[in-house]
Amino acid sequence: MTATTDICSAILQTAAHAGCRQPLVICGHSFMKNPAYDQLLHTSALSAVPFHDYEPNPRYESVLNGLQLFQDRHCDMLISIGGGSPIDVAKSIKAFYNMKTDLPYIKQSIIPNAIPHLAIPTTAGTGSEATHFAVIYYQGKKYSIADTSLTPDYVVMDPELLTGLPAYQRKATMLDALGHAIESFWSVHATEESRNFAAAALQKWFAAYPAYLKNTAGGNAAMLKAAHLAGKAIDMTTTTAAHAMSYKMTSLYGIAHGHAVGLCLPALWKYMLTHMDQVTDPRGADYTITGFQKIARHLGQPSPEAAILFLRTLLKKLDMTVPQLQSADELELLCASVNLQRLSNNPVALRSHDLHVIYQNMLSRT
Repeated sequence: MTATTDICSAILQTAAHAGCRQPLVICGHSFMKNPAYDQLLHTSALSAVPFHDYEPNPRYESVLNGLQLFQDRHCDMLISIGGGSPIDVAKSIKAFYNMKTDLPYIKQSIIPNAIPHLAIPTTAGTGSEATHFAVIYYQGKKYSIADTSLTPDYVVMDPELLTGLPAYQRKATMLDALGHAIESFWSVHATEESRNFAAAALQKWFAAYPAYLKNTAGGNAAMLKAAHLAGKAIDMTTTTAAHAMSYKMTSLYGIAHGHAVGLCLPALWKYMLTHMDQVTDPRGADYTITGFQKIARHLGQPSPEAAILFLRTLLKKLDMTVPQLQSADELELLCASVNLQRLSNNPVALRSHDLHVIYQNMLSRT
């Protein structure tokens, strides 16, 4: 059985299980080149409605266009195929579906509904198929939409969909998944359950990454699973300072999100190790340092210091270039961009001065 038949069969089976026949299929141009796309649109078993008019960082207006199409074509299901963006679009459409039209949807409370959502990730990174939140941009600002009803009802993970990933995207998304697992593990909101998901993700990630980088079927399947487990973990804890510090780097330096997260992780971790007197987790410094040690062991390293070295060495092997600070104003821009709410999840308190030092250590010429 071919991969095309596999993915189409999975979609048809899921739609039949949900009792739906007219799904809105939200996907990017990469999946539109896959033979499965044409097969899906021309199968007599479904009356699929395609939607691909959105951006990599979806804008509010694009979500409204998708919602209008969903309503005009009387769709009864959402199918998102791709990375985090199409999944976020589908979640946002579902979130806005029951809202009043006389106010911006972004300013209203979510009214849960029973619209089924099938998510099919084509990257092993975001874990968005396992989370209850989405990100869109409204009037140029990033907004997070969150509700337990937004977690996709169905997930299909097909490693064949990862075979065509460009090398840079393959590496960057892998680092994003790693960031989710590490940050969830050390978050002040970590629980035994979330740490179990994060630990499983780290172990699977470490075992899978060499084969995944070689684009093997087994490596792709394992990394998809690792990213999904990391998504489950981050769904419970949300991200911490590494993600908060990465967002402006992405737009300022034109690098992928996972690339930026990967650069932040070892710099942040090293700084935290030398500032354990600033631990904010109510469970104490011993709990936090024990967590750091466990993360290291899950990554096959004997200590947090060895794990930091492993991460830095890996970044060099992956040729993930380090941007260089050009001015004091640029440094101020980076520090001012950090979301303070994300910092509250961090196990070590970080003030403006701390951010300055971390960014300088990470981005200054040696």
